[in-house]
Order: sequence, then structure tokens, then C-alpha cells
Amino acid sequence: MQKEHHCRCPWLDTSKEDYVAYHDQEWGVPLYDDHRLFEFITLESAQAGLSWYTILKKRDGYRSAFKNFVVEEVAQMTEDDVERLMQFEGIIRNRAKIAATINNAQRFIEIQKEFGSFSNYQWQFVDGKPLVNNLDKLEDYPAITEASTAFAKDLKKRGFKFLGPTTVYAHMQACGMVNDHSNDCFRKTEIISEYE
Repeated sequence: MQKEHHCRCPWLDTSKEDYVAYHDQEWGVPLYDDHRLFEFITLESAQAGLSWYTILKKRDGYRSAFKNFVVEEVAQMTEDDVERLMQFEGIIRNRAKIAATINNAQRFIEIQKEFGSFSNYQWQFVDGKPLVNNLDKLEDYPAITEASTAFAKDLKKRGFKFLGPTTVYAHMQACGMVNDHSNDCFRKTEIISEYE
């Protein structure tokens, strides 16, 4: 069990095993797969105003509520589905957020048609490669950046909901558009060496 001696990001609550696994395996890894990107963007939009860990614990609930994040199926969900999901305890039961997920699926498909993939669209905001930030302590982490503001503004123009600049920045961090692992975190250099 050598892993425990690794230094990790200052925001991480290392007493939560599932949170540590998410940090060690997923957070900040560059992601180009549209299916996963739709999952990430949906979970981030659900998170607005809540802690990320709250959403992480409900991830399986979101998978079952939203057709395992198959975007074409989510895009065809109806008002009846919204009503049904308002009774489903596996997710955050917020009508506006549930409706936004269906709306966002429809917009996501429009982007796929225009750009060939959502990944192509999303990565243009960082010129196609991860930005590596210089972060030593919690105070160094930005909440929004120029790139997240531009990305959020464009999403809004295209009709996406619950994806403001802060939420979009969290999405950028999660799917590796920015490498926001702290300088002393063992994942920072691992990700750089794997993806550069």
C-alpha cells in the first residue's frame, strides 16, 4: 500500500475513499470521448450550488436516471420523464436541473453535428492541449478563467443551461482541459508525462 504516502491536492478530503479514487484516476485526465464528456458536463451542471462530493456519491443514480448518459436517448426524454425523475431519490431532485439536462443533451448533439464531436468543440477553448497551472495551495486555485468565461458564454449562446463560468471551469478541471493538480500532487507529473 505505497499509495498512501503520495502527496495529493489540498482540496481533497483523503478520508473519503471514493473521493480519493476519483482524484487519483479521473480528475484532470484529458478526456476526448464524447460519451464521457456528456456525463461530466451533466454532473457539473447538476452540481451548481452544491458540493462536488454530493454529486459524486449520486453518480450511479445519475447513470440510471439519464440512460447511462447516452446523449441521443437523453435528448428524447419528455416532460413525463421529468415528473418521474422528480420522485427519484438517486439524483438531485431539482426540476430546472433535470429539464436542463434534457435540453443540454439536445444542444450537445447540435454541437456534435457542427464540429464532428463535442470534444473538437470543447478543446478549441484551450487550443487543443491542456493548460498546466502553477498551484501550491488552495488559495492559488482560480474559480473562473478567461477560457472558462469564453466557453460558458458560447455554451449559453447555444442554449445550454446551468453552465456558467465557474461550473464550466470545474468541468475543464475534471476533464483535463486544465491540469489543476497542485505542484506537489503526484498526479500532476503523471498526467503531464502521459499526455504530452
